[in-house]
Amino acid sequence: MKAVDLRPGSAVRMDGKLYVVTKFEHRTPGNLRAFIQAKLRDVMNGGYIEKRFASSDELEGITLDRRQCEYLYAEADSFVFMDCDNFDQFNVPAEVAGDAMLYLRPNAQTTIMFLEENPLSVELPSAVELTVTETPPGIKGATATNQLKEATLETGLKTRVPPFIAEGELIKVSTADGSYLSRAKE
Repeated sequence: MKAVDLRPGSAVRMDGKLYVVTKFEHRTPGNLRAFIQAKLRDVMNGGYIEKRFASSDELEGITLDRRQCEYLYAEADSFVFMDCDNFDQFNVPAEVAGDAMLYLRPNAQTTIMFLEENPLSVELPSAVELTVTETPPGIKGATATNQLKEATLETGLKTRVPPFIAEGELIKVSTADGSYLSRAKE
């Protein structure tokens, strides 16, 4: 597979190790040649590396098994998911799930990627809907400027929201950077 074909969730083997792409950016700076900047997670030890590839670089791609799953609940150091096809329950270690769990509430559907029956990563949609559990009250008449206030969501995620958002409201949040997008339709 060529480096330009990398996407978040792709698996590659480099230097005898298996990596999953977590972030991917195609850059074309000024009058220089285009390159690919990728953040990769080492599947075995959970560490991250950043790597730069030329657009024409060849990588050994690994095919992963993608399964639709439902998040059920958290245990001590893992999260319990259920395969939506055969209803089997399995644990995903906290280091594999990573920050994805800040965007998943119980009973949420997501895709999990497996290699030989071992979960490698949790794939998120581009945006999720979460309920605001804690935020300071808005100040009346503070709409002249684009001020944001801190809010804690039901999963523990902290984000900044406009002053008109109150506790108990359902909002849409970007999974790319955790930023507020809009109010959600209830």
